[in-house]
Amino acid sequence: MNLANVKEKFNFKGIIRNRETEEGTVHTVDNRAAFFAIIRKEFTDSIKSWRIIILLAIILLACFGSLYTAVTAITDTLDSGAAEELGGNTYLFLQLFTISDGILPSFITFVGFLGPLFGIALGFDAINSERNRGTLSRLMAQPIPRDYVLNAKFIAALLLNVILFFSLGFIVMALGILILGIPPTTEEFLRVMFFLVVCIVYIAFWLNLGILFSVVFKNSATSALSSIAVWIFFNIFYSMIVQLLSRSILNPESITSMADVVNRQGAVLNLMRLSPNYLFTESTTILLSPSVRSLGPLTMEQAVGAVAGPLPLSQSLLLIWPQLTGLIAATLICFAIAYIIFMRQEIRSN
Repeated sequence: MNLANVKEKFNFKGIIRNRETEEGTVHTVDNRAAFFAIIRKEFTDSIKSWRIIILLAIILLACFGSLYTAVTAITDTLDSGAAEELGGNTYLFLQLFTISDGILPSFITFVGFLGPLFGIALGFDAINSERNRGTLSRLMAQPIPRDYVLNAKFIAALLLNVILFFSLGFIVMALGILILGIPPTTEEFLRVMFFLVVCIVYIAFWLNLGILFSVVFKNSATSALSSIAVWIFFNIFYSMIVQLLSRSILNPESITSMADVVNRQGAVLNLMRLSPNYLFTESTTILLSPSVRSLGPLTMEQAVGAVAGPLPLSQSLLLIWPQLTGLIAATLICFAIAYIIFMRQEIRSN
């Protein structure tokens, strides 16, 4: 693949310029335009990929199924006059994202399960597929900064992630308004928006994990299996391991006081919070269930004087700020490791 082929592949119109010097013709690149050209190319390739199209179809079907069950459960409960079963009418609109009829999971359950797979599918072959096709070495031979490739792939996948989940959120809200006839309050709307932001950050972690494995491993199948193995570990086995450890930590024979019980339960909870799945669950629970006022054990002294009722949005955000910070930190760590490894790798043409 020569310069013309690379220009055609990435649609570098007006980006690569020729500059005459004493030594001959020198090719220069408008770096900013080249960066956006790579983003445009990666975004277009993702939309046209059958892998992504199939996953999008599955996510849409799952979300519409959960919306149908939520609307059915809400309308049946309201028709029977038992609104207290839904926790009252204070935040009825948020029930669209959390309630389930026991057959199909809720919206947040589907997002927590399918979202990581979507992020992994976007990132597991981001680099090694280009390397195996031979396009990466030829692209790097052009006057384009190496980190533009990795950064553009991440931004293009993140952009697709943002468009998908904000579209899903607005679709659920629109259908909820049309079917239930109940518009969301300002606080409910803001809670849904922050919930979608948490979803995007959560999936961005799995996206960066897939990109990291695509940089480390040359085989796309190996990087995909490694990413899925990490997802299965945190989704299934990690909680089992913590429960086994909690048996010795919470052993009644070694507990001396109530403060010791609270400290030990806090230690177990902190171990659970090493899992991105658990951080996502805690964040979405607080945002979409304002009646939940705490994420950890409380002593009687801490509970005395607490005002009964749902938390306001500002207090809910303060409560989940450590969880959101942890997800962002894990995402940045994965990206930083992938960035360092990619910048130090030797890229040769096949």
